[in-house]
Amino acid sequence: MTTTQTSVVQDLGTLAHRLSHPAGARCVCEPPQVLADRPDGTVVRSGAIVAKAHAADSDHEALAARIALAAAPQLTGILLPPLTAPGRSLTAPEPSGGPQHPEPSEPPAPAPRPVTLWPLGAPVDPTDPEAAPWAEAAVLLARLHRTEPPFRLPAMRGPAKAARAVARMRAALPGDPAALPVLAGWRALPAWARGEVPAPARRSGFLCHGDLHLGQLVRHPAPDGPWLLIDVDDAGTGDPAWDLGRPAAWYASGLLAPEDWFAFLDAYRSAGGPAVPADGDPWPELDVPARALTVQTAALALAKCAAEQRRPDEHEQLMIESCARIATLPPELAADHAS
Repeated sequence: MTTTQTSVVQDLGTLAHRLSHPAGARCVCEPPQVLADRPDGTVVRSGAIVAKAHAADSDHEALAARIALAAAPQLTGILLPPLTAPGRSLTAPEPSGGPQHPEPSEPPAPAPRPVTLWPLGAPVDPTDPEAAPWAEAAVLLARLHRTEPPFRLPAMRGPAKAARAVARMRAALPGDPAALPVLAGWRALPAWARGEVPAPARRSGFLCHGDLHLGQLVRHPAPDGPWLLIDVDDAGTGDPAWDLGRPAAWYASGLLAPEDWFAFLDAYRSAGGPAVPADGDPWPELDVPARALTVQTAALALAKCAAEQRRPDEHEQLMIESCARIATLPPELAADHAS
């Protein structure tokens, strides 16, 4: 971890601790816990408060709209609401009296990363895959997709994230043949799925999460409250099928068990989700998003392997091989999306 990363983590921990710890009370809290530390999001917990430093290149106006969406009454019971709205950059907190957790010996220079504060939720247990809340996630998505946008929002960032993943892979593996299957799968996608043009108009006006996976669900209040969606950094209006794309891609590649996929799909349909027809074959709507999320996952896997100087593991190799297959499939299923 670089000095800058360490400062960000420490400062986030102090911010979360200040909010969760009564002023003037003797501190017996556990040290802050790092939940995630990536360039696009550093997340630190102290007590019942979670502080998040968003990406340095965040569009502040778009982020503010997304945080406001999470706080909107229309999204109660669907999205975890924030404790604060964005509007400040991360800086070293001023010292306060009483025992404290360790802080940087010298305050770091202000970092241009907007910070938000959130209540702590209980995440999905990665050690108990049979208890994964696929049906609950599907119902939340259906409710999100059926909700009328309460105000003007930016476009859902799913296709842009896929494009960023491919760019990251290209930078990590310039001219490497290992990237060729992924690039072939990428070139086979319509322009909207690569983030080059807007999605077709009839599919672009729905509220979308933009980055759905099981890590985006928590129970709140912890530990037994209802499931809610978190992380609205990519939320906005767009094609709701994108939010089904990752589980669809995992099912198609063999990473998601058929019973989990059908539980997810059936729950989504039963809740009136608009991304797919109420019955019949869902793949004409899911084909393009599933392909795009396959490419994104494979591209990120190759970039990570290059950084860690290792070969892809079994799951990563499945996604890379899926890219080679989808690049050879006929484009008929994508025709409606590409029009």
